[in-house]
Amino acid sequence: MELWSWQDPYLREVVWFALRCRAVTLLLQASLFPRPGCCSALFNLLIPDHAADAFSPPRLSEAGPWDAVVERLLGGLSRWDAEHFLFIAERGYLYEHNCAFLPLYPLSLRAAAAGLLWPLGRLLRVRSRLLLAAAGLNSLCSVLAAAALYGLGRAALRSRPVAFLAALLFSLSPASVFLAAAYSESMFACLVFGAMWQLERGQSWLSGLLFCLASGVRANGLLNAGFLLYSLGRRFALRLQAAPGSVGMLLPLWKQLLSLASSAVLACAGIFLPFALFQFYAYLRFCELGTAAEPGVPQALLQLARDRGYRLAAMDGVKPPWCSQRFPLVYSYIQDSYWDVGFLRYFKLRQIPNFLLAMPVTLLGSWAAWTYVTANPRHCLTLGLERRKSEEGKPRAGFCSPAIFVYLVHATVLLVFGFFCMHVQVLTRFLGSSSPILYWFSAHLLQEHEPLLRSEGTGNQTMASHAERSLLASSDDACCRGTPENPVVRLLVNYRLITPLSKCLLGFFLSYWLLGLILHCNFWPWT
Repeated sequence: MELWSWQDPYLREVVWFALRCRAVTLLLQASLFPRPGCCSALFNLLIPDHAADAFSPPRLSEAGPWDAVVERLLGGLSRWDAEHFLFIAERGYLYEHNCAFLPLYPLSLRAAAAGLLWPLGRLLRVRSRLLLAAAGLNSLCSVLAAAALYGLGRAALRSRPVAFLAALLFSLSPASVFLAAAYSESMFACLVFGAMWQLERGQSWLSGLLFCLASGVRANGLLNAGFLLYSLGRRFALRLQAAPGSVGMLLPLWKQLLSLASSAVLACAGIFLPFALFQFYAYLRFCELGTAAEPGVPQALLQLARDRGYRLAAMDGVKPPWCSQRFPLVYSYIQDSYWDVGFLRYFKLRQIPNFLLAMPVTLLGSWAAWTYVTANPRHCLTLGLERRKSEEGKPRAGFCSPAIFVYLVHATVLLVFGFFCMHVQVLTRFLGSSSPILYWFSAHLLQEHEPLLRSEGTGNQTMASHAERSLLASSDDACCRGTPENPVVRLLVNYRLITPLSKCLLGFFLSYWLLGLILHCNFWPWT
């Protein structure tokens, strides 16, 4: 059965809603009536720009009138880590700490700015074209990610309402500002959700290719090797249970084991390859060059390195400490030395506000894990490798279905690692761009506990109010016309009628969406 077709009215609604949300996000951060140094007059009335101690390289080329327009309209997309991506796209990996950001996203920006936006070269400097490329590329990737999440939900959840609602919630993600800004989250979500969806469809090679590309975007893409390994292992285990081995089956079993091992090695090698190649590139660049300063580096960038302590390639003839390590990984060294990332290093009293910032997504992720484990204890204990008679007929649908197990394990690993080993405030965008669980579980809770989303009640439910019944009738009429009503808009319009749980969930999504725009585009710390 085709699970993803433009003829599907639900898919069309997902795409149009994603496009509208991206447009609203860009409009809200735009500097329609800017003051110098501000990204948004509207938001600057509320919160002034913060003098952040962040990477901010000097602008070397003179800005023209059209550059000023682009900076005022899209300047909010270039805050914090976005400066790194834009700088790498323009100048390459000049400074050592730039190597914390993997190359596929900045390479894509550079290609778009030099290719698609080449006709604008006489009007705009490189940075302005990179900003335009970031706005367009991230909008495209976020819309494709929403569509891929819908297809993935249809395949894994086997529930169109939950898949539809989850894909709509993604467009209002608490990490929306990072899906719009010049960050790699949007591209990563697009590749990862697409890879997961293709794996659910049985397209292992295409899934592996997309996972491979994702590991060239963000380092946590390496964990996605687990999806391919689990898929291989589960198929092997279920085959053994379907046809138990015997003496006559010994040789075929060994052949299957060899095939399984070779496939696992190939899958891991493909996913680890982009990351390994980039570490090798960094080693050649910073550990094997001559002692002279790199030629062609503008004096302003050399001065910035001296003022801020940034390390250039083989600066002063001294190799970085990580070059002498047994496994010279520049990524791990930067996380440890520049940003003090490590186990329990963030557990300090002054970081309590950041832990509070990460609390909603932490509670939601923990609740999702608890809900699934309590609903499927045996399935979790056997790692989903046991063939059960109850699964041989029509598979169980919804969030607690067996197919969700591997996604829940992945999300839980990310949650635990992020909470104990990372700057905890990034958990929201870390999970929001890497796992569908945040959206699936939120959709599950809304679908299960919100009366306005139920088309019909059960015997033990109270009768809906007249307003609710009218709402349900209008929804049924819309579905009959082939234009499904947007349940997120429906809940927001009837906010007074929804349950406290629904208000909390929607409040979390919308408040983080809006606060992220207000704070991030004014250079204040956010998730």
